[in-house]
Amino acid sequence: MKTIYAALALSIASAAFSQKTLERVEPAFWWKGMKNPELQILVYGKGIANNEVTLSDGIQIKDIQKVENPNYLFITVNTNEINVPKFTINVKKEKKNLGSYTYELKQRNSGSAERESYTSKDVMYLIMPDRFANGDEKNDSRPELTEKADRSLPNGRHGGDLKGIINNIDYIQKLGATAVWLTPVNEDNEKVYSYHGYAQTDLYKIDSRYGTNEEYRTLSQELNKRNMKLVMDYVTNHWGISHWMMKDLPTKDWIHWFNEGEKGFKRSNYKITSQFDTNASGIDKKYALDGWFDTTMPDINQKNPLVLKYLTQNAIWWIEYAELGGFRVDTYPYNDKEAMAKWAKAITDEYPKFNIVGETWLSTAGHISAWQKNSKTGEAAGYNSNLPSVMDFVLFSEMPKAFNEKESWNTGINRIYDSFTSDFLYPDVNNLLVFFENHDTERWNEIFKADPKAYKLGLTLISTVRGIPQIYYGSEIGMRGDKQKGGDADIRRDFPGGWKSDPQNAFNTSSQTAEQKEFFQFTQKLLNWRKGKEVIHTGKTKNFVPQNGVFTYFRYNDKESVMVMINNNEKDQTLDLKYFAESIKDFKKGKDVISGKELLFQNTITIPAKTSLILELEK
Repeated sequence: MKTIYAALALSIASAAFSQKTLERVEPAFWWKGMKNPELQILVYGKGIANNEVTLSDGIQIKDIQKVENPNYLFITVNTNEINVPKFTINVKKEKKNLGSYTYELKQRNSGSAERESYTSKDVMYLIMPDRFANGDEKNDSRPELTEKADRSLPNGRHGGDLKGIINNIDYIQKLGATAVWLTPVNEDNEKVYSYHGYAQTDLYKIDSRYGTNEEYRTLSQELNKRNMKLVMDYVTNHWGISHWMMKDLPTKDWIHWFNEGEKGFKRSNYKITSQFDTNASGIDKKYALDGWFDTTMPDINQKNPLVLKYLTQNAIWWIEYAELGGFRVDTYPYNDKEAMAKWAKAITDEYPKFNIVGETWLSTAGHISAWQKNSKTGEAAGYNSNLPSVMDFVLFSEMPKAFNEKESWNTGINRIYDSFTSDFLYPDVNNLLVFFENHDTERWNEIFKADPKAYKLGLTLISTVRGIPQIYYGSEIGMRGDKQKGGDADIRRDFPGGWKSDPQNAFNTSSQTAEQKEFFQFTQKLLNWRKGKEVIHTGKTKNFVPQNGVFTYFRYNDKESVMVMINNNEKDQTLDLKYFAESIKDFKKGKDVISGKELLFQNTITIPAKTSLILELEK
């Protein structure tokens, strides 16, 4: 039986309508005082377009758009012209009232338009909610949702939820992270593999196995109280095949179809470099952008103005409702780039400080930088994305190679140095997301067999270079996972202690093993030191070509200077300090950030094998 989403999910007591004639209204409510006063309301019900729709209180409808499916209407109003907090949408036929809905225009929270978003001051902590902590066992399985919890299944639902994250905010804060990125938590009502959340079936509703819309907002508010931020993983490229609209499409071109294959399905060729290939064939570009990610993930057509408006309003709705601190957008280059430029601009026009990072999984800085706002490489291709931030996949791909191979002219730590030589391509290098793993990649601690030295090298690097560092849940206690052998489920293991039956609770630092403590304490020390270091957040960088497997760079501004040395060699290395004279200047010593010890500068400096050194320079 279909349900009244707005009434059930958001408890709008004033909503009252016939389930047959008026089944859904999206968005369920809106706000007064938006910079863009135009609001498009989707109303859905059997044959609704064949009826008369009016608004109460003399409110004028600016536009009613009918589509090929008579079960949909798209009503546009100007909220600046509405002077009542609530009005009624009425559906009539021959003066008979067939259904009604009381629509609310709420008052915006003070300062919401200028809400702070994540920046290079932050460290982002990535969580897969189903695998982090189970705070409410009663919602593990839900009668209205298909897949039930079964922790014995690697790819099944395990029961992690929003309450589990709320219960462990103190742990995340103590670690030193200041922004929390959750993989999607909107409803994903697919039959299997629903735990990852990327095949969403309702864009206005939190999956009830995670909790409620209200709990999601509570999580955000609890983070905000601690000067932390909640980052939503937003998906514009595809929805789940079980999405309620997929069962009754508003228009055929709401999604992309092909003439071949079952129901017009064609898998993407994933060659998103074709977006900027001036010589690309039309068919290859079409397969890259319009092909589906999978049979269960229909590819959304953002070129359709109604689709684009729906996605834009939904994004703004979540920002305003949940007091969000930013977006991460999945599979960004797979979308129509002109439409997405409008999407990003509409959001940042409404929220000028709001940060959006796109998943730009490409292999060269030229391709990645083209997706950042005001990029010269994008401009050369006749395009401006309006997207504030991109992910540094070049650094990500070079790091495991660099720390896992012998040194030569173009291998080892030289890979890291070379990756930074392309920074001139980015219009805003401080707004790059830097990372060495995430929920789709091999775990760093698996690659390096849980060697704390390798972890410390990697974390030192991403925490002290330009950009916004992102770490993945569990790495801070040495968690492993073999994607090659165990698939995605193995790199998304349950956090130990997130379930009552777990034999050990790693959230409790006193219960951590000696091995876990070594990872955790280094992470905690480094990230909490980073919090107050403007020189790391926005300072300039001076790189020195690696010597004997040691990469040295300085972060500096007018007030302070930090020297970072990363020894990737299997042996201790001694370097002549005169080589760094232009950056050391008249500094006489340095304070080791991790140990707290002072190091007097003499003629040389020795750094042990496979270690890093972070020195705050002092006179």
